[in-house]
Amino acid sequence: MTGVGFPGGRSDVGVYLVTDTALAGRHGHGVVEVVRAAVAAGVRTVQVRDKHASARDLLALSVAVADAVGARATVVVDDRLDVVLAARHAGHRVAGVHLGQSDVPVTVARALLGPDAHVGLTANTSEHLDAVAALPSGTVDLLGVGVVHPTTTKADHPEPLGVAGFGRIARSTGAPCVAIGGVTLEDVAALRAAGAAGVAVVSGICAAPDPGAAAAAYVTAWRTGGARDGAPRLQAGAS
Repeated sequence: MTGVGFPGGRSDVGVYLVTDTALAGRHGHGVVEVVRAAVAAGVRTVQVRDKHASARDLLALSVAVADAVGARATVVVDDRLDVVLAARHAGHRVAGVHLGQSDVPVTVARALLGPDAHVGLTANTSEHLDAVAALPSGTVDLLGVGVVHPTTTKADHPEPLGVAGFGRIARSTGAPCVAIGGVTLEDVAALRAAGAAGVAVVSGICAAPDPGAAAAAYVTAWRTGGARDGAPRLQAGAS
């Protein structure tokens, strides 16, 4: 598959923060404060996720996050294409949407958001990858692949892949793959070496007493672990 990549051609996504409103409040920080600290520490992609928020509340949260980070990070919204369209219509820097397999089709999101927006998709099976490969070039920018380990932030998660299972998927697609689901600091180097374009972190940052320090640790682990920047990645089918 060709033409799949992060906006601007960036496939080294690095640390990808996924917000959790309840966890962010555990130490009294709040989502916007957590995001500000994480972006200051080097996180460059933020997915705003709150499965329990109304459309109005999620729009307000997404706008607040986007306005807080400006051009310093790419902000996407989990699941809710309507919220993304509303935020972009109002002129806020919301880059796009990350969709699950049961959400609106990625082809619809791409048609409504346009070629320069970000459209991500969760994928964790060979059938999902076959469906992505059949899409028109440029439909999907990034795949969220997982869960890597069991996680309490997604109660209905599929069977964990482990690092090896993630690597098999990452090596079998041309799309940048971000590992998600129970990713710890100790996993970062192994996931990068397995072909990850980035690692998605929820509780490791959102629930930390010092989210900035936690984010910095993940960023450092990504920058210093696994393959060097510019090193060739494993090709599909390699073992």
